[in-house]
Amino acid sequence: MPEKQKKLDLAVRGALWFGPLKADGKGKAAKKSDQLAKGQLPKGQLVDVLVAKGKIVALTPAGSLDLRATHEVEAGGQVLLPSLTDVHVHLREPGQEYKEDIASGLDAAAHGGFANIMCMANTRPVNDTASVTEFMLEQARKSWPQGPRLYPIGALTKGLKGEELAPMAELKAAGCHAFSNDGRPVASTELFRRAVEYAQDLERIVIDHCEDPYLAPAAGMNEGVVSSRLGLPAQPDVAEAIQVARDVLLAEYLNAPMHLAHISCEKSVALIRFAKARGVDVTAETCPHYLTLTEDEAEGFSARAKVSPPLRAQADVEALLAALADGTIDMLATDHAPHAAHEKEVEFDEAPCGISGLDTALAATWELVRTGKLPFDAFVRAWTTAPCKRFALPVNTFKPGDPADFVLFDQDAVWTVSAETMHSKSKNTPLLGRSLRGRVAAHFLAGKYVVGKKTVGA
Repeated sequence: MPEKQKKLDLAVRGALWFGPLKADGKGKAAKKSDQLAKGQLPKGQLVDVLVAKGKIVALTPAGSLDLRATHEVEAGGQVLLPSLTDVHVHLREPGQEYKEDIASGLDAAAHGGFANIMCMANTRPVNDTASVTEFMLEQARKSWPQGPRLYPIGALTKGLKGEELAPMAELKAAGCHAFSNDGRPVASTELFRRAVEYAQDLERIVIDHCEDPYLAPAAGMNEGVVSSRLGLPAQPDVAEAIQVARDVLLAEYLNAPMHLAHISCEKSVALIRFAKARGVDVTAETCPHYLTLTEDEAEGFSARAKVSPPLRAQADVEALLAALADGTIDMLATDHAPHAAHEKEVEFDEAPCGISGLDTALAATWELVRTGKLPFDAFVRAWTTAPCKRFALPVNTFKPGDPADFVLFDQDAVWTVSAETMHSKSKNTPLLGRSLRGRVAAHFLAGKYVVGKKTVGA
């Protein structure tokens, strides 16, 4: 830290840090533990985080600098993590506020550890005009002025109908950060091509919902042993893989960037790996539920497990974990899709697809790290640096000058997923009634509390 820097706004003392650390603020980063490569937590060390004017000043070994701050926080050995970014969320406002509104969605995001939220365009009306985009941004500013920050995703086609391009330049000017037809894949490859080219001209990325719209669309159930036993309409994994193949070939032909949403199966992973080996500018996300749950969740015809694309087989889970670890899958996203209780408490065929994920994502994926199924560095990359780099969002890597967006995470807290412990309006998750380990104790954005001031003393 510069010698002249004396005035600190915030100092968080004694947090547990698992990443590399410059011991004196000048030298090379400490070597990561060999455990990291094995997908296990490194030993970790206690650190102090020093903040001024909303920015990181220094990350130092605990007690190594005798400097006081206006606000002093004792972390008590809780895990220090950078705030997360979610590039795929449905917030339902305008039009379906009974499921979720922007205020409640950002509440769930803040308590879930998220600083940046990118929300999809399938609102009512669809976010295909500047007025809708501006309304969403204003609602976010009014409800959570300190953050989490909201980044709207504009519709790729008018009304998401897949017939005519949306006014993408107008949407960009209003504040849209990317474009997508998520939920209703564009069937016309010609129209999709034009949309990708237009977005590229605007320096924006297209996010594609990879699903063949003619092959068991929105079935919400994987075609396999479980669907056969239950007698449910189902979608084969090739319905996703066909669209992935189209997209990566098109991205290569156009020399254009492409982002693939909620990848769920091994076949898609193989195609993405193939594309990256050829130098195609493609990135991909998967979701916590595809890494932690399988098609078996639908036993008993539970509509809480109905999601698009559907939960797949155990072999797909293992392929996705390996792909996330080696970087074939770049990032994680929740695909937070809230629905009211009465909409899910119907027969499986009639229920809408979607899982509410903002409240549970951090704990669910931290468990993968804790149990050695996912390397810590892949976890951090997938929730922070990869999505922020791809979509040009602010990110905290704990370097001086980075935004002071970070979480104190109680990795030992055990809690039950319930209507009372979730902050989203909607509780539609297969995890309802189950215990998770790990919870956000405090969340700071620009060095100010958004969650936890009563939990962690200042």
